[in-house]
Amino acid sequence: MKILYTDKFPFIGKDFIAINLFGVLIARKGKTLTPSTVLHERIHSLQMREMLYVFFYLWYVTEWLIKMLRCFSASKAYWRISFEREAYDNESNPGYLHQRKPYRWLKYL
Repeated sequence: MKILYTDKFPFIGKDFIAINLFGVLIARKGKTLTPSTVLHERIHSLQMREMLYVFFYLWYVTEWLIKMLRCFSASKAYWRISFEREAYDNESNPGYLHQRKPYRWLKYL
């Protein structure tokens, strides 16, 4: 996963430190990426590859919309997305990427 630092990234809010787009992590210049944040995003990169990138984003948005209908909160919906749950649950496990089975995010549906 390539990491790019920039001070110009207009469409993400100021509370975002980084965003992963098609396996490239774009981070705010001057912000520190913790090892757990980098691992979290590497997990997403692997999920994206498994889903051939486009299907990852389609599934992500669809799942987010479904969760929004259930809990009426964008924030709560985000925390319930299966891709995010897998990444957050395993971002502190440095060996996770080596032991992870394909499509492990399905366990979190």
